[in-house]
This record gives sequence, structure tokens and C-alpha cells, in this order.
Amino acid sequence: MCFVFVCDQDERVLARQPAPGVCPYCGGMIQALDVETQWRFCFLPLYFRTKRKFSCTVCARHLVVQ
Repeated sequence: MCFVFVCDQDERVLARQPAPGVCPYCGGMIQALDVETQWRFCFLPLYFRTKRKFSCTVCARHLVVQ
């Protein structure tokens, strides 16, 4: 008996734009990324989600907005 699960997650950057403020760690500029996430099971798309992520352009840290 053999079970094979073929799941895949694909992330694609849709847009990049500067965001207001500075990085709290290094003082660099912050960049806003619009990222589309797609989950697939056996090459069939199941789930799409678009969300905005923030990161520093100098130290490349991912920042969380509180």
C-alpha cells in the first residue's frame, strides 16, 4: 500500500512599492510586497490568497505590522 500526496504551494510577487517609515533594526527603507499564494493538490488549484507583506530593503528582514 502506497500513499502519495502531491501538494504544492507557490508564491508570486505581484507588485512592489515603497512604504512609509523606516526599519526599526537598521533604519533602512521599508518595501510593501503584494504576494499571491496558490495551493495545489495534484496540479489542481485549490486556494488563492493575496496579502501584503513588509520587508526592509537594506537588511531584508520581514516586518510585522502591529
